[in-house]
Amino acid sequence: MRGNGEVVVVGAGVIGLATAVVLAERGRRVRVWTREPVERTTSAVAGALWWPYHVEPMASARVWALRSLEVYGALAERPGETGVRLVEGVLGGTDPAGVESWTAGRLTGLRRATAREYPAGTGTWARLPLIDMTVHLPWLRERLLRAGGTVEERTVTELAEADAPVVVNCAGLGARDLAGDASVRPQRGQLVVVENPGIDTWLVSAGPDDEPAYLFPQPGRLLLGGTAEDDAWSLEPDPAVAQAIVRRCAALRPEVAGARVLEHRVGLRPVRDAVRLERGVLPDGRTVVHHYGHGGGGVTVAWGCAEEAADLVAAADSP
Repeated sequence: MRGNGEVVVVGAGVIGLATAVVLAERGRRVRVWTREPVERTTSAVAGALWWPYHVEPMASARVWALRSLEVYGALAERPGETGVRLVEGVLGGTDPAGVESWTAGRLTGLRRATAREYPAGTGTWARLPLIDMTVHLPWLRERLLRAGGTVEERTVTELAEADAPVVVNCAGLGARDLAGDASVRPQRGQLVVVENPGIDTWLVSAGPDDEPAYLFPQPGRLLLGGTAEDDAWSLEPDPAVAQAIVRRCAALRPEVAGARVLEHRVGLRPVRDAVRLERGVLPDGRTVVHHYGHGGGGVTVAWGCAEEAADLVAAADSP
């Protein structure tokens, strides 16, 4: 048995950090290796609303998401520290019965959105976790450090470089190379950060042309999105795309039309037909747990997934 044995987690997005935290708080000696600082990972670009988005298999994602909802509910009691708030808003294209069924009755206050709240059609008014990633990611890192873990910036070219009995591969899109998995591919997401003209509720809409539109109020700013371009690798903001995002959001909330632009952001979601969460063996016989392919739903499923990944690590201790 090596229940307090060392683990290297590759990747410091929300999936990697949450997994590292769970492992460290279960008594493991955890080192996180990350190519980019926590503040520059793909997760740092996330909106980030708790709701399943481009993540499969949906049955498993539901279990992971509901566990994560429970965790975020507790973290929302300390929003200034954790970056997690419970905020009201509208899920466009949904009805209350469907949302209630998917969330197993865990959400209270669900109702059909009024035409004023959501002029684009049917929507559900809900109170969901909305996470400020500029606060949440550093908080996760500090929680890991308090539990005895470490974070090291280094580029990994192959998983065998990790010098620990167990390696957890949370490399996201980097798993294409590290795990030789071409089925994980980029989905480009672009958003526009503007001065908030006074909007305090979030809104998500598919839009008449199936282009996504969302408005997420974060402290001191408003995030407008978004896009979902499959197999697009560019991290450069596209001015025409930014204009279209603002236009779609202004059609839903006219007051954002003249809001001053603060920043443009682009991230590449690690999309896969299904999340890969399984234990394997490296060429030298050491244990590897693959944990990637969460698409745009990483924040939503992070804690449930992290606990299952930690269970797989623990199972490797058994003869």
